[in-house]
Amino acid sequence: MKITKLEKKKRLYLLETDTGLATYITEDTIVRFFLSKEKEISEEQWTEIQTFAQLSYGKNLALYHLSFKQRTKKEVYDYLHDHAIEKHFISQILKELEDDNWINDRHYVQNILDQNKLSGEKGPLVLQQKLLNKGIDKHTISSLLPQYNFSEIAERVAQKLLKKYQNKLPNRALQDKLIQNLLSKGFNYQQAKESVATLHIESDYELEENLIYKEIDKHFRKYAKKYEGYVLKQRLTQALARKGFDYDLIQSAIRDYM
Repeated sequence: MKITKLEKKKRLYLLETDTGLATYITEDTIVRFFLSKEKEISEEQWTEIQTFAQLSYGKNLALYHLSFKQRTKKEVYDYLHDHAIEKHFISQILKELEDDNWINDRHYVQNILDQNKLSGEKGPLVLQQKLLNKGIDKHTISSLLPQYNFSEIAERVAQKLLKKYQNKLPNRALQDKLIQNLLSKGFNYQQAKESVATLHIESDYELEENLIYKEIDKHFRKYAKKYEGYVLKQRLTQALARKGFDYDLIQSAIRDYM
């Protein structure tokens, strides 16, 4: 058969033969097989050209995807699959990329953990789930996570959270808020508790008094429409206790208010 057309179409070339066959190929394919218009090729060569073109196109796609940032093996697989590269070609492409160190899931995990250590705010549980979602196998994750000291990160995050919530909550509620935030960021309870314990959280009676009177005023308007006397006091006590105020302070403040 003879090549009758070899025409560039954006990033690929359209190759047609006098027998009606047509396929898209890469520039690498043209160079590899010395292709040109009017060249004679056999059926065997046609099959080789198609195979090489798929591999070449797939690898170029993968390298383009990797050129923006480091990606996991699963991310590259999904990208090639979404671009209709056949599965058996994807496997070969991924192996070549791993051999050439374009893809290295272990290095990917190390980079994520290093970045988090320097300036991140995620605990080990959140990071583990994030890495699993990226397709990293459990063994790789479990072998690297213990090498990092998350206590230092937890303390840094706790300091930042303290600045955010300080002077807005009573002492006990503040500590509970900090621990809950640290848990939501993926630190375990022990790490959260120990990091909060390193903070200098001083009791400020005047601040707590101002805060509790604001809360009493708000809840009194709400409950006084339905309750009175002992029941009203109980409702206020429960509401203030949920806010983290000390019981003795609650009782004293309610007596003064009512």
